[in-house]
Amino acid sequence: MADSLARHVPPHARLVLALSGGLDSVVLLHVLVALRDQTPFTLQAVHVHHGLSPQADDWAQFCTRLCASHAIEFEIHRVRIARDDEAGVEAAARRERQRIFAGLDTDFLLTAHQQDDQAETLLLQLLRGAGPRGLAAMAELHRRPGWCAAQLRPLLGVTRAGIRDYAHAQGLEWVDDESNRDTRYRRNALRQQVMPLLAAHFPGSGATLARAAALQADAAELLDDLAQLDAMRAIEGKRLDCSVLADLSAPRARNLLRFFIEQQGQPMPNARQLNEALYQLLNARHDARVCVGLGQREIGRFRGGAYLMEAPPASAAPVRWQGEAAIWVPAAGVKVQMEPVTGAGLKRAVLQASTVTLGVRQGGERLRLHAGGSHRSLKNLLQERAIPPWQRERLPLLWCGERLAWAAGVGFDADLCAAPGESGVLPQVAN
Repeated sequence: MADSLARHVPPHARLVLALSGGLDSVVLLHVLVALRDQTPFTLQAVHVHHGLSPQADDWAQFCTRLCASHAIEFEIHRVRIARDDEAGVEAAARRERQRIFAGLDTDFLLTAHQQDDQAETLLLQLLRGAGPRGLAAMAELHRRPGWCAAQLRPLLGVTRAGIRDYAHAQGLEWVDDESNRDTRYRRNALRQQVMPLLAAHFPGSGATLARAAALQADAAELLDDLAQLDAMRAIEGKRLDCSVLADLSAPRARNLLRFFIEQQGQPMPNARQLNEALYQLLNARHDARVCVGLGQREIGRFRGGAYLMEAPPASAAPVRWQGEAAIWVPAAGVKVQMEPVTGAGLKRAVLQASTVTLGVRQGGERLRLHAGGSHRSLKNLLQERAIPPWQRERLPLLWCGERLAWAAGVGFDADLCAAPGESGVLPQVAN
């Protein structure tokens, strides 16, 4: 463990330990306290109180006493987890812990994952059909997007048995979470039923599986390096050139597409979604609209490029404007500022005399942008401005009665524009 700290932790770094009160985190705390006198770092601890167990308050009190005995600054963070959370209790608890950890103002968050945890994670990922990135399991040092701290797992090379032996030799006390014995949870089933059988027939299987995870981590890093090379000629800003995808082999194209999605901070889609997205991007007709769902995001094709965008909100009716300075347009998923101006925007008198609503396209809208000109279809105006199809569906529009008066990014009905010196209202999409 000291080697792990020496590799990753610079002098005078701030460390926060995630302390559950269980065997692994208690041992990690004990070792850190011993090293604190030899290594210049500051140490604090946090405990996430999930409230799921009848013993949860006792665990928090145990951690409080333990930290006080070592003069370690300690905080308890209480979270609420619904038993019927659609993600499942385990996933919901992990989500809430990560939310707390993401906001910690420190250099390193230390967690007590050890070698047997690594082996279990590899098997779980394998049974989910994960690729090299998932099979790499847990990295010793992990920098998560959006986190202030880097996550460090200094016990990753130590077995559970070794940790238990250390705890007994040092006379340490810890708490036991009764939920760890519940084999309805997959990790517990692996730990209590599968891993002992593997160890009986394949001695040292835990270390072997952990070593396999390290090899997968190397493979994942090589795939990232390859994706970065391909990205140099394929990705510009938020656009992925589909012609470059088409020139690559299928595995290499999938690797680049996966990299493109991850680069924009999006969760990785499953294999089915990724394959469908690649197929549509490369094989759909040139004039076909491509839009493949990836959970909360979608990927679409426009003029030879692939783009990620937010999934459109659920259909919503237009909303009525009643003079407020800003109005949320649910169907567009944006807020529209209604700025009072003079000699620009829409005539205030006309707006005040009409029923003003804001929404999105329904089809058939027409707009006259120039005085004396003809009314033109909004569809053609959007095409001329090269606005991608998925943005057209979320474009906020404003009507005076039944008359389209404004389309964001396109313009105003020329007959409703305020004249010089006339009081007007300028609608604008808020940033």
